[in-house]
Amino acid sequence: MVPLIKEIRIHGRGGQGNVTASEFLAEAAFTDGLYAQAFPMFGSERHGAPVTAYVRISDAPIRLRSQVYEPDYLIVQDASLFTGDDLLDGLKDGGLVVINTEQPPSEFDVPDRYRAVTVPATQLALEIVGKPIINTIMVGAFAGASGEIRLDALEKSVRERYPGELGEKEIIAMRRAFEDTRSVLS
Repeated sequence: MVPLIKEIRIHGRGGQGNVTASEFLAEAAFTDGLYAQAFPMFGSERHGAPVTAYVRISDAPIRLRSQVYEPDYLIVQDASLFTGDDLLDGLKDGGLVVINTEQPPSEFDVPDRYRAVTVPATQLALEIVGKPIINTIMVGAFAGASGEIRLDALEKSVRERYPGELGEKEIIAMRRAFEDTRSVLS
């Protein structure tokens, strides 16, 4: 039997929690009994510089150790990254793009062969958490739109990393993004 591997590429800027988002997804997959790996690729390693993180999830051990060149999914934590770089490079036909923005998906140059969903993660973070922390919201939106990760597994990962009031606020915002994106694509 050929193992089923799903690959996710996360694009954002330094300070947005791209690496932490990848770790949340990998930890949640592991909680669900899957194999997972999460790893970053840094450029100049400064606040605001483009950062890419990768996640692989599989039903069998993962031997592959390269970057993710042909993802099934893209998570874009900063919509301004659509200018200049072609973030869609390598995205598999039928792939899903989850974008942090208040704009509708139609405002982005995403070809019809892909699915796109937007979530106002920054707005939700400021409203619910009180800080522009978007990584938990974006993984919640991804889980809702893709169906690849269970929400309760993500909640467990967030609670372990952020115990207390902050973690609970993050979970409320994550649930909202999960529900909003799940209803959009269902």
